[in-house]
Amino acid sequence: MTAAWTTDEVARLRAETPGCATVAHFNNAGASLPPTPVLDAYVRHLKREAEIGGYEAQEEAQGRIDAVYASVARLVGAAGPDEIALLENATRAFDMAVYAVPLAAGDVILTSTAEYHSMFVTYLHLARRGVVVDVVPSDASGQIDVDALRKRIDGRVRLIALTHAPTNGGLVQPAEAVGEVAREAGVFFLLDATQTVGQLPVDVGRLGCHALAGTSRKYLRGPRGVGFLWVAREWIDRLEPPLMEGHAAEWVEPDRYVLRSDGKRFEVWEANYAARLGFGAAVDYALALGIERIWERVRGLGEALRERLAALPGVTVCDLGTVRGGIVSFTVRDVPAARVKAALGAASINVHVSPARGTLLDMRARGLRELVRASVHYYNTEAELDRLAAAVARLAP
Repeated sequence: MTAAWTTDEVARLRAETPGCATVAHFNNAGASLPPTPVLDAYVRHLKREAEIGGYEAQEEAQGRIDAVYASVARLVGAAGPDEIALLENATRAFDMAVYAVPLAAGDVILTSTAEYHSMFVTYLHLARRGVVVDVVPSDASGQIDVDALRKRIDGRVRLIALTHAPTNGGLVQPAEAVGEVAREAGVFFLLDATQTVGQLPVDVGRLGCHALAGTSRKYLRGPRGVGFLWVAREWIDRLEPPLMEGHAAEWVEPDRYVLRSDGKRFEVWEANYAARLGFGAAVDYALALGIERIWERVRGLGEALRERLAALPGVTVCDLGTVRGGIVSFTVRDVPAARVKAALGAASINVHVSPARGTLLDMRARGLRELVRASVHYYNTEAELDRLAAAVARLAP
């Protein structure tokens, strides 16, 4: 039983979030508003770099930088910090894993209709080399059809790559069930948790994946420009990074290098250490609140917003799935999504437009050209939901 969210606690969290005084922020699936401890960690290190030098500030903060790996490992249920790599974003983290899987012409990648364009372009790039990209259909609820996935497993399948939650709606894919299929078949399973880490419990052991990519800026409320990759310890030595340099490998002889044995083989040495420290502060902030509690509130706020919007004439809520999270997608009849966003922005309400190209397979299958995306977080309030719904109602025909 998770502890209930009180009005006082939400007020405290909002007070620690400077942006809450300025906007009603419903673009958390894009970039959440960071809390003061994250800002402090970020800015403090930038100032220290200015005071004593970049290298020197890194050396001084090395213990805190190392602690970020431990915090991320705790967040995702990793066996240890040696399974974690920090990168500049989740897309790069995902790509480092995809391209490290030894795929040859004729090998098959299984994926879903809900994939984000950055990931699917990667699959198509591999297809130019003869890799086969097989899209598993959705079931009646809109989530990946796990039975169809299981039937597609054969000796050619080398990778299952799945977006845990798409960018354009509240669907949460049944990743645990996909993980069971992957384990049974002995197939490498890579999960894009960009939209779920920080929103809902993500435990790699329970999910059954072998690698997982995530980001700082979305539901974890960290800085932009930081992502992470988790790779199961038993797989690290089996994956050779597609790119490497002197941090990922040690140059031991004029004609020989030795790859690192930990997750840092997927990193490069030069990084934004201020952003990484801010990311670590964001992870610790989320862990202190409790991911189960966060998920309970985000899920509840998401459903409450769907109910408000669905009650409005001319408004259609477009979310799929059996389990739905904090991303709420909708259309307003005869009103372009950009106009909805602009009108809400003028009222200091932040939303986002999801174009068809972002999730092309899903959007085309549903005959959608664009969606308005309003994504909630635990610091949003019922009053803000009412404010958003009232602003949309004024636009509805």
